[in-house]
Amino acid sequence: MRRRQSVNREFQEQVASKGDNSFASCFHCLSCGAGCPAVELMDWRPNQVIRMIQRGMKKEVLESRTIWICIGCFNCLDQCPNRVDIPSLMDTLRHMAIEEGVRVPEPGILAFHKEFLRQVSNRGRVFEVGLMMRYKLATRSFSQDMGTGVRMMLKGRFQLTPSRVENPREFKEKLGGSS
Repeated sequence: MRRRQSVNREFQEQVASKGDNSFASCFHCLSCGAGCPAVELMDWRPNQVIRMIQRGMKKEVLESRTIWICIGCFNCLDQCPNRVDIPSLMDTLRHMAIEEGVRVPEPGILAFHKEFLRQVSNRGRVFEVGLMMRYKLATRSFSQDMGTGVRMMLKGRFQLTPSRVENPREFKEKLGGSS
């Protein structure tokens, strides 16, 4: 006879209260991981993170690389038959990890994440050159990738001045308190 392991629902309820509860409809078909360009870098596939949430494995989820590696490309959402919003879920989990002071397992990702959010909040868009400059300052990796950056600039891949959304006040209202 197989014993059922008791499940702590507190973490699942905590995640659901902070964001989208669509993860509850996941039936683990694995479509999300099949379409994910970053899955090879993750320690857990997206559906495994959902299962871990459902099982109350808070520490393992918040300390995982997966929540920081997700690039928010929405391929998983496009592939999912139940429209589970994994990018929003990963964002919620990142915010929870930051709030709880969990050490980010990948150096530099937190600096990049914070600067990205700061720029979107302030401008409504990301200014790539400014983002990379602030990221390089925060991580003290000034010359790493410099050759790539110069080549991209010479090919016109970067805007040299930042742009803004047309109606910043309306954007800030829509963004609400999530900045």
